[in-house]
Amino acid sequence: MNSEEEFYDAETGLESDDSCEVSFKDALVFDNKQVTEGSASQENGVWERRKTLPAEMISRNNFSVWSILKKCIGMELSKIAMPVVFNEPLSFLQRISEYMEHTHLIHRACSLSDSIDRMQVVAAFAVSAVASQWERTGKPFNPLLGETYELTREDEGYRLISEQVSHHPPISAFHAQSLKQEFEFHGSIYPKLKFWGKSVEAEPKGTMTLELLKHKEAYTWINPMCCVHNIILGKLWIEQYGTVEIVNHSTGDKCVLNFKPCGMFGKELHKVEGYIQDKSKKKLRVIYGKWTECMYSVDPKVYETHKKSDKKTGGDTKKVKQELSCEGEELDEMPEVQETVTVIPGSALLWRITPRPAHSAQMYNFTSFAMTLNELEPGMTRLLPPTDCRLRPDIRAMENGDIDTASTEKERLEEKQRAARRERSKDEEEWSTRWFQLGTNPHTGAEDWLYTGGYFDRNYTHCPNIY
Repeated sequence: MNSEEEFYDAETGLESDDSCEVSFKDALVFDNKQVTEGSASQENGVWERRKTLPAEMISRNNFSVWSILKKCIGMELSKIAMPVVFNEPLSFLQRISEYMEHTHLIHRACSLSDSIDRMQVVAAFAVSAVASQWERTGKPFNPLLGETYELTREDEGYRLISEQVSHHPPISAFHAQSLKQEFEFHGSIYPKLKFWGKSVEAEPKGTMTLELLKHKEAYTWINPMCCVHNIILGKLWIEQYGTVEIVNHSTGDKCVLNFKPCGMFGKELHKVEGYIQDKSKKKLRVIYGKWTECMYSVDPKVYETHKKSDKKTGGDTKKVKQELSCEGEELDEMPEVQETVTVIPGSALLWRITPRPAHSAQMYNFTSFAMTLNELEPGMTRLLPPTDCRLRPDIRAMENGDIDTASTEKERLEEKQRAARRERSKDEEEWSTRWFQLGTNPHTGAEDWLYTGGYFDRNYTHCPNIY
C-alpha cells in the first residue's frame, strides 16, 4: 500500500429531491441571477465553454472499497491509498474553486447598503459554497506538493489562485479576488477524516474569509461537518451537519446556521436553519432552507408565528434525538426526502441552486460549472505555470476515459514526489511554497496561509517540475 498518499475527500455529495417545487408568490427576491443552460460566459461570442466531458464516468461496479478500508475503522484516513477508479477527474484544488460557482451572491452583497442585508447574502453564499457536493461521490485527486490551479472568470468578475502548500498534513490554500477590487475571498483547507465502518466523517479544518472592500467588512466562518454514508455497500449519500457561525468583524453582527443531521426518519435531511443577530445579540432575521436547494430569510416574529401555527396543525409532533457523529450508527440507508422547502409568507429568497445538466449523472454528477474546470482554453497552456492541475497527465487521462493510463500516471507522479522529498531530506532542504506563506489571519488571529501576490505577473521560472 502506498503510505504516502492521503485519502481526503471532504467534498462529496448526496442526492436530494429532483425538483425544487416551492411557492415563490409570497417571497421577495434577493437572488436575481438569470440561469441559462451550460455556461454563463457565452454573451461575448468569443469563447463558449464546454457543456460535457470528453468521456462518460468510469464504472466502479467491479471494485470494492471495503478491501482497502476494512483495517482502518476508527482511524484518521491520512495515509490510505485508493484506486484511481474511485476518483473524479478533478484535483482537490479544482474542487475548492467550486466555492466560486455562485459568485453573483458576493457581487450582490457588495451592492447592498445595509449591513444586515449584506449578512443575509453572505450567509447564502456560505451555504451555496458547499452545494456542489450534492451527489458528488467521486474522490478528487490529491494535489501534489506545489501543485497550483488558476481560475480566471472575466464574465463573473474574479480570478482565483490555489496552491498545495503542505503534503503532510495535506493543506490547500486559495485566494480569489475581484477584478474590480470589490472583494477578496480566501482560506486554507485541511479536512480531517475518520472511517467508522459504513461511513466516513469529515471534520473541516480551516477558516473561510470574505472581505467586502468597499464596505471595509470582513466575514469569517468554518464549513460544516459532513458524513459520507454507505462506503461499503449501497448508494453513497452525504449529510452535512453542525453549527456554522459567520462573523462580521467590522460590525459585530453574527449569523448562526445549524446544518441539521437527518435524524432517524430523515425529517431534517438537508435542512439549514439559523438567525442573524447584531452585536447586542438581538435577533434580526431568521434564515432557513436546504443546502441542496435554496435559502430564505424572514422576520423572526413572522417565523415564530408560523412555527407555532405549524405545531398546532401537527407539523412537528415527533422529536428525534440527533447525534452529530457517524460513529456507532444503527441504520445507514438514505432517508427519502419528505418535502421541499416550505416558504413562509413574507420571506425573501436569498439563493437557489443552479440546475445541473441533464447528463450530469453520466459525468460524475458534475455541475455545469465543474464541467469546465479542467478545460484547456485556446492559448491557455503558454500562460499557465507548469504546476497547474490542467497539465496533470493522470487527471487528463481519467477525463478522457483511459483508466489504465490514469492509474499508471498517478503512481508515477506519486513516486516522483517521494523521490523529490528524499532528495530534499538528504540535502536538509525545506520545501518552499511559491504563492502563499504561513502567517496570521488578521481578523481571527489564528494561523492561516496567506497569498503573497505575484502570481499574475506570469513569471514562473522558479516553479518546480512536479509532473
